[in-house]
Amino acid sequence: MNYKIALIPGDGIGPEIVKEAVKVLDKAGEKYGFTLEYEKLLMGGASIDVHGIPLTDETIAAAKASDAVLMGSIGGDARTSPWYKLEPSKRPEAGLLKIRKELNLFANLRPAYLYEELKEACPLRDDIIGDGFDMMIMRELTGGLYFGERKTVEENGIRKAIDTLTYDENEIRRIAKRGFDIARKRRKKVTSVDKANVLDSSRLWRAVVEEVAKDYPDVELSHMLVDNCAMQLVRDPKQFDVILTENMFGDILSDEASMVTGSIGMLSSASLNETKFGLYEPSHGSAPDIAGMDIANPIATILSAAMMLRFSLDLDEAADAIENAVKQVLKDGYRTGDIMSEGCKKVGCREMGDLIAQRV
Repeated sequence: MNYKIALIPGDGIGPEIVKEAVKVLDKAGEKYGFTLEYEKLLMGGASIDVHGIPLTDETIAAAKASDAVLMGSIGGDARTSPWYKLEPSKRPEAGLLKIRKELNLFANLRPAYLYEELKEACPLRDDIIGDGFDMMIMRELTGGLYFGERKTVEENGIRKAIDTLTYDENEIRRIAKRGFDIARKRRKKVTSVDKANVLDSSRLWRAVVEEVAKDYPDVELSHMLVDNCAMQLVRDPKQFDVILTENMFGDILSDEASMVTGSIGMLSSASLNETKFGLYEPSHGSAPDIAGMDIANPIATILSAAMMLRFSLDLDEAADAIENAVKQVLKDGYRTGDIMSEGCKKVGCREMGDLIAQRV
């Protein structure tokens, strides 16, 4: 089988880590009998440099024509990059928001898994970590505060900013269904996170999630306020299986969960629409300060590529092989600088990609 993959290397360390993911994907293709045809596309700062805007209509069309999108990281240093002197709608991250909307990528999956070999990197105490944790954060990605109406006005000589948080029941229902479907393949537990004691949008969220739960009697549903969830993630992370939440809450909680694992450089993510199409990217940023130095950790991107094989291409066996190869490399004692610990061998970005590819 041949699949068409839209490849968006992006900015900063993006091209380096995407290159290693492609290396591992091609090795998996050789072993499991499929081929991937890549089309490189520009987005973010790389697109601004060429086209003056972070995302072109041509890039959107090419992405839609592919079977899936694999992306590196978007953006630069907001303090020094000329990209951030542009108006907000023309900055790198605006391209990311737009492609999510254009491709209808409403469901963001962010796994947070603690590898046995990386327990030392976890900032939590051993008695909290226990046997480790394995959670999936399901974040609604195309609604809420980030996509609501906004404006800045001046009233009586005082500047005033307004951001609008809106959700309709259909937006909530479709992400809830995805969350319950994922939970069925895991430990069958959904924790829906909201702020229903204050926000009308959260009260609607809770009501619709409860309606959806009736169709999944085998899945346990509980509700948790977002401030309590932020606390519970560091108090007892192993209690969570699937965390289902809205856009802004998910943005914050998923970053918190990633750091509890010890390094954001290990964490993959997927953004899916109502079909099997998805965009796959690492959870971390573009790290422009280390770009081109061969010290970036490519594992999050490689694991994102494995998620692409699993969720969009139905190549579960190959996805398993990549995930197991990552575990084996860690077990063999190889580390990039961000996850380095005493007694291990430090390697660069390229060598880490080679080592994982060899073990697929």
